Amino acid sequence: MEQGTAEPQPETRVWLPAQAVSGGPAGVRDRAAGPGTGESGVRPSAPRPRRHSVRGQVLAALRRALTAGELLAGEIYSAPVLAERYGVSATPVREAMQQLAGEGAVEVVPNRGFRVCERSSRDLAELSEVRTMLELPAIVRLARAVPPERWEELRPLAEDGVAAAARGDRSGYAEADHAFHQALIALTGNRRLTQVTGDLLRRAQWAAGGAGRPGTAALLADASEHTALLDALLAQEHGVVERIARAHLSAARHRH
Repeated sequence: MEQGTAEPQPETRVWLPAQAVSGGPAGVRDRAAGPGTGESGVRPSAPRPRRHSVRGQVLAALRRALTAGELLAGEIYSAPVLAERYGVSATPVREAMQQLAGEGAVEVVPNRGFRVCERSSRDLAELSEVRTMLELPAIVRLARAVPPERWEELRPLAEDGVAAAARGDRSGYAEADHAFHQALIALTGNRRLTQVTGDLLRRAQWAAGGAGRPGTAALLADASEHTALLDALLAQEHGVVERIARAHLSAARHRH
């Protein structure tokens, strides 16, 4: 963490750069907050929500690092080492890693840190099968119940996915993909279903590893299925909707 170089600021801020910091993935850095701060650059009297804000940004940075392949499957990472790379204390890193452990991205290794989970082809197939069992019937029901104009509200999310895919931005596409599917299933009004399907998608996204990750063409093909699905929903072509949704969910085992 840089000390003594930042100009005084009116309040503690957390900076999350778009690019990787030197020696590690995209990181988080505590910025000095002016008079009264400790050597860490964070005010001792900072309100509790600020720590949660740091943890949330660390969590987002770790998710990007995982989907971008900067944290490798099978490798063990300690919270203090990651904290140094991100320029924060170890506490928000541990908290973020615990949440990722709950999502199936990492597993706790006692006295050592967190190991990035590896996924087999069977894991991918099972995740895809369960997603299909849950999401496909929901999408088919929504196709008949939701007014066509509501589907146009999802268009910006689909376009965000296409833009990220065109850049070859795997982590950006993973977030856009997750946002699209969450917004789609949220139209059911079933919060539990939305939560469960979102968790399953995260687990599928964590499955990709290193050289086996999809390239730009595969990301674009996936993103185009989102726009094709919206077009079919708007046109109320129910048979086409079911066909596209089934193919999209079934093929997920090969893309993630």
